[in-house]
Amino acid sequence: MNMETILEIKDLNKYFGPTHANKDIHFTVRKGEIKGLIGENGSGKSTLISQIAGMYPRDSGVMLFNGKEYNPHNPIDANRCGISIVMQELGVVGSLPAGVNIFLGRTGQFTKNGIISLKALNRAADEQFEKWELPKVPLNRLTDGMMIETRKIIELARALSVDPQILILDEITQSLSMNNRNKLYELLKKLKSMGRSVIVITHDVEELIKITDSITVLRDGEVIGEVLSAEATPGNIKQMMVGREISGDYYRADMKPDYKDTVVLSAKNLTVSGEFEDLTFDVHEGEILGFCGLSDSGIHSVGKAVYGLTKLSGGTVYLNAKGLGIRKSADALKNDMAYVPKDRDNEALMMHTSILENITLPSLTELQSSVGYLAPKKLKKLASDMTKKLSVKCIDIYQTMDALSGGNKQKVNLGRWLAKDLKVLILDCPTRGVDVGVKSYIYSLMKETKENGIATILISDELTEVLGMADRLIVMRDGRVTGIIRRDEDFTEQSVIGVMI
Repeated sequence: MNMETILEIKDLNKYFGPTHANKDIHFTVRKGEIKGLIGENGSGKSTLISQIAGMYPRDSGVMLFNGKEYNPHNPIDANRCGISIVMQELGVVGSLPAGVNIFLGRTGQFTKNGIISLKALNRAADEQFEKWELPKVPLNRLTDGMMIETRKIIELARALSVDPQILILDEITQSLSMNNRNKLYELLKKLKSMGRSVIVITHDVEELIKITDSITVLRDGEVIGEVLSAEATPGNIKQMMVGREISGDYYRADMKPDYKDTVVLSAKNLTVSGEFEDLTFDVHEGEILGFCGLSDSGIHSVGKAVYGLTKLSGGTVYLNAKGLGIRKSADALKNDMAYVPKDRDNEALMMHTSILENITLPSLTELQSSVGYLAPKKLKKLASDMTKKLSVKCIDIYQTMDALSGGNKQKVNLGRWLAKDLKVLILDCPTRGVDVGVKSYIYSLMKETKENGIATILISDELTEVLGMADRLIVMRDGRVTGIIRRDEDFTEQSVIGVMI
């Protein structure tokens, strides 16, 4: 590794009102280094990289880039200096085409007499995809409605298009399927060979150790320590993160399918044009039915289709106990079904409203009186009880969602559904962007819902997650089922990959 320092941070401090988010941070990145950054939700990681990327001004301290004082006023300023970022939360403009999103703030190079040449812009965008060997996306299509994985690739292309000396990746891997994740790993190797540096944030400890050279651990806004990745273990990293020893064994301990014979929900010959076709399955009482596949497998469209959010081209979804067909989301909501999407900020939560409003929204029908009156006291009690039960870190239930960390947002996202008497729970990547502590808690909630007889559909890009939690696993490729694997001794990554690829 080239030991020449490219970024040095000394005594960095950042306050948000009374909250001391970063406390005397010392942080160094060397040329050609893949630097890992890890900590629990709320540990100060995003605040630190936001200052490096020009999104927040520092309150005190010094940043040196290539030996000179570095003080970016905004992300474009950081780009000009040679630093770019892909944030955890999505940063594309849905009303603009993918190609334009790649050159946001820099379209002047394609403008003549006030008119942007989309042909020239898209040609330049296509060159970026070729240069960095990224999966191609439709450049003329609006990004609104694109899958979260596709939008993340667009953001990555945008970050790379400035030819950065330092690329910052905040929780990008958990938005990618296995094949595109492997392409990202190859990209990191390429950048390293070019002498470029990368700062990687991910809550997947094993992944972080595998892809980085060194790891800096934050806790409560402070740097706890730095370790060489070659000398690190998941156990000692987790212990540094939380200040105590924790067990990594948070999946199910049993290795046999365990659910009732009663079929709760049936899907027959489901087809969604361009996504998947002829999909048939049953979900039983107390069963966790997993779905996994590569990027174009169609798994993330399954949950939306079952919940009635996507129009079916063919097939039916019905609840067996009532013999009721689910044609739209209103049918699903009315009949005790819940859907937790992969993109919680854009498709699930109301980010600029309170915790109270988000938690109570799915339960308004149950909470209203016979004449339709909603008692504020009932709303407050439900929100307070769930916030307390789920240990949501917040000032109070009137705090807005956009002020919470990713893990606490997801607790609210799940908690608002678990407040109801559910029959079916659909989870799409439920642990995306949360730390090991919150992830463990979510798995414990899944075990609890299983014990309560709730039929759960678990859709995930994480093989370890579906293998750790599912009773049966449906593997898909190119919109079709390629295998159904039951939980037993052969329930391994190798057996899944064998039918996935």
